[in-house]
Amino acid sequence: MKRVAIAVAVLLLAGCSSPSEKVAGQVVSCESISSSTTENSLVLDCLDGGAGASIDSIKGPAIINVWGSWCGPCKEEMPILRSFYEKAQGKVLLIGVDVEEASIEDGREFVENNGITWPNLFDADGKSRAYFGMGVPVTWFIAPDGSVAYKHIGVLKNEIELISLTSKHLGVKL
Repeated sequence: MKRVAIAVAVLLLAGCSSPSEKVAGQVVSCESISSSTTENSLVLDCLDGGAGASIDSIKGPAIINVWGSWCGPCKEEMPILRSFYEKAQGKVLLIGVDVEEASIEDGREFVENNGITWPNLFDADGKSRAYFGMGVPVTWFIAPDGSVAYKHIGVLKNEIELISLTSKHLGVKL
């Protein structure tokens, strides 16, 4: 009986806790992504519907995070990326790439509901697979010369990990 009373008390207390604060995101322009386009460039549209960028010619220091709205682990790492972005603006370009969506609206809704405020490209037809490979989340660290300095496969565990990887592979201290 005592266990039941404790279980009920825990449930009542949990029910009274405030829900986690929702952080509003915004689908933003991709104007800040500078890239050059050649005949064989892999150009993706911007999630906002405007001009996109050639992902294979982005110069760093930049971090490209590949995600999908349907991906639970992608959602888990968004608070880490949000906090990192606040510190990294002006030092490292953060770019999202939305892949494997049923519709562009799914990606836009994900951005708005997960507090994303950095530019996001949209791969409507899966053509980025040739560049990024399969699976999400994956985070690419792009050097100033445009080369891939490092590729992190899977969920970022915490902001310290992201800051350390940025320092180690891009030489940027935050």
